[in-house]
Amino acid sequence: MMKLALEDRVFSIVIHIALLFLAFVTFYPFWNSAVISFNLGSDTSLGGITFWPRVFTLENYQVVLNDAKILKGFGVSIARTLVGTFLTIAATSLFAYGMSRKELIGRGYYMTFCIITLYFGGGLIPTYLLIRGLGLFDSFWVFVIPSIISVWSMIIFRTFFREIPAGLEDAARIDGCGYWGTFLRVVLPLSGPVVATLSLFTAIAHWNDWFVASIYINNQDLLPVQALLKQTLDSNIASELTQDSAAQSFLAKRQSYTTKSLTMATMMVTTVPIILVYPFLQRYFVKGVLVGSLKE
Repeated sequence: MMKLALEDRVFSIVIHIALLFLAFVTFYPFWNSAVISFNLGSDTSLGGITFWPRVFTLENYQVVLNDAKILKGFGVSIARTLVGTFLTIAATSLFAYGMSRKELIGRGYYMTFCIITLYFGGGLIPTYLLIRGLGLFDSFWVFVIPSIISVWSMIIFRTFFREIPAGLEDAARIDGCGYWGTFLRVVLPLSGPVVATLSLFTAIAHWNDWFVASIYINNQDLLPVQALLKQTLDSNIASELTQDSAAQSFLAKRQSYTTKSLTMATMMVTTVPIILVYPFLQRYFVKGVLVGSLKE
């Protein structure tokens, strides 16, 4: 028993060390980006910035937050995230509730068609032609309508709805509720954890997406902040390719901020808001609220 306890202790120590190393490797790039964003750009160009700013400054953030294009991009991203998340969760949960009903005729065929879309797509060119044909090109709704139904989320919703005790829905029917009343008054209120979790995943997908804007948006006023960040990164790479190291050092000395420092500040500004959402939804990632809701 002592030998077994020693082996368990060694195994626990090894697991903890491995997890700490994995956490460090995962977190360090984000921390280093934050450090660079708070460091003077001209000093960052000298290298050697690792765990702490060498010359602390807020000028990088002042430049970013004073950029009207960035602020407008934030407005587009916030509007897209809120509207897109609400419509996607509403439409997908309603679709999933219908698919969870045993009395739905042909639901096996519908489910097969849905599964096919997870593995096969039309491709970029047919999708582009479809978007243009629907009049969504260079429109805010191109961010929302094409992704309004998520088959992956529908499957999760459907599985969760099937676990709701039938007695609750039968009681609602006895009280005079139809399908709409049962869905809105019984099913959705009991689906808080899955709604919160999938809302978070959907919001993150909307907030972080830049590809849709790069393909379907030409109007600079409709670009979300992630697309603007992508443009900044591309310009940073282009400037590094076209300028030699001596020219970059000369330009860095003439100004207190550089393209890299502004890029890191923009990354922090665009990343922190969505990270702050996690603490408010963390409690929904634990055990569901259905435990003990019905005694039979």
